[in-house]
Amino acid sequence: MGLKHQAVAARKWRSAVRQIESHFPEALPPILFLTDPERVANPVTIIKNLPPGSGVIYRHFGAKDAAEAVQSVAQACAQHAVKLLIAADPVLAVATKADGVHWPERRLHQAAHWRGQFSIQTSSAHSPDAIRRAARAGMDAVLVSTVFPSLSPSAGRPMGPLRLRRLVQMSRRPIYALGGVTAENAGQIAAYAGVASVSGLGLPNDA
Repeated sequence: MGLKHQAVAARKWRSAVRQIESHFPEALPPILFLTDPERVANPVTIIKNLPPGSGVIYRHFGAKDAAEAVQSVAQACAQHAVKLLIAADPVLAVATKADGVHWPERRLHQAAHWRGQFSIQTSSAHSPDAIRRAARAGMDAVLVSTVFPSLSPSAGRPMGPLRLRRLVQMSRRPIYALGGVTAENAGQIAAYAGVASVSGLGLPNDA
């Protein structure tokens, strides 16, 4: 990506962030970066370029060295005013003094045990019923996918911004759009949803 393209992408992200901040609760990051060792080798590089107030969901996928590997991520988050959530591991979240926990939909039932122990708890949801269950479980926000076409092996059929908007309208909790979100399309949803991405937030080198 050339420097001119980088500058344009950065401006589009800043514009999207401003739109999200205008309607999102102040305590929630407008942007969430999800780590993935298979797709983003060095998450710290992206964290350093995220706008202040953004968030990171650290996913270790059961790695045995997770407690060590998360240290560089936690340090980068602290240095750059980025909030840290640990996916599916509240014990590690406590150990790293993370801001919160992100729950996969299938493990949402475990969240009740940890209610009140973190400033933010989010969950994934793949249906309107799952969104309602997340609200009843006390989640602060919900990640909904797949919104735009994505190269991720786990991505489903994209719902598009119009269906996403309908889900936002029926939801009792703020929604983050996940799946194929980039600087080019974030503006299509920023007026009513937050943004969550694995590889699309490669600021300033947007992927």
